[in-house]
Parts: sequence; C-alpha cells; structure tokens
Amino acid sequence: MEEKKIRPQDKWNAKAGLISKSYKLKRELVEAFADACEKAGVSQAGQLSMMMREFIEKNK
Repeated sequence: MEEKKIRPQDKWNAKAGLISKSYKLKRELVEAFADACEKAGVSQAGQLSMMMREFIEKNK
C-alpha cells in the first residue's frame, strides 16, 4: 500500500492545534457575515473564535 503523504500545512495545523469544521448555514447569513467582517476589517475565523469564547464564558 502507498503511504499517504502529509502536507506541510497539515503538519503546521496539527502542531498549532487547528482543526477544520463544516457547518450547514443559510447562504444569506454566511454572505452577510462575510460582508460585515470585511467592513469591520476582521477575519471571519477570528470573529467566530471571539464569539465562541464569549458564548462559552457566558454558559459555563
């Protein structure tokens, strides 16, 4: 069997503790969120992370 090669990006993600998640969301919501993030000058991943941390803190 052929051994699967690990991409350098995958190695970096694993070392940094990053994972990829997939969610099904309404297109209108996703597009509006992307526009709002662009207007605010923030990354979507950064904004989602901040909102997740705030939600976790409120619901401990």
